Amino acid sequence: MNKATQSLEVWMRGPIAGLIPLLQPVAHAILQAREEVNLMMIDFPNELIWERPNGVASIAFHLQHLSGVLDRLFTYANNQILNEDQLELLALESDSTQFLTVKGLLTRFNNQINKALTQLKNIEEKTLLEPRGIGRKQIPTNQLGLFFHAAEHTQRHVGQLLVTVKMLKKE
Repeated sequence: MNKATQSLEVWMRGPIAGLIPLLQPVAHAILQAREEVNLMMIDFPNELIWERPNGVASIAFHLQHLSGVLDRLFTYANNQILNEDQLELLALESDSTQFLTVKGLLTRFNNQINKALTQLKNIEEKTLLEPRGIGRKQIPTNQLGLFFHAAEHTQRHVGQLLVTVKMLKKE
C-alpha cells in the first residue's frame, strides 16, 4: 500500500481480500477502529488508564470492552454461548484493581481484531440471515445483525475512548 492510499480511511482503500461483499463494511469498521485506537494510544501513560475524568468510563474499561464485545458478539455469531473465561473477562472490564498496561490492552485488542477478520473470511453469504441468539435469554437476531452490531458498537467505543484520551492528556 502506498503512502497516499494509507492516508485514506480503511473503507476508501478498497475491498478486503477473501471477504464476501456484504461483510466488507464490518471489516472496514473494525480495521479503522484498530488503526485509530493504536494511533491514539501512542505514548499514553499506564498510570492514567483507570482514571475517569468527569465520571466517564476509563481507558482500561474501553480497551477491555472493545476486545470483549468483539469476542462475545462473534461467539454468538458462531452460534455458540459464552464460556467461563469470557464471562470472567466481562466481569473484569470495570475492575480497577487489575494491573493492566496500555501495551497489553492493545495486544489483546489487536489479536481480537485478527481473530474477528479470520472468522469473517470463513463466513458464507448463505448463512448471514440464519437465526442466532444473544445471551442466556437467547434474544433473537441473525449472524449479519451480530456482525453489524459488533462493528457499530466498536466504533461507538472508539469515539468515547478518543474523548477520554483527549481529556486525560489535557490534565
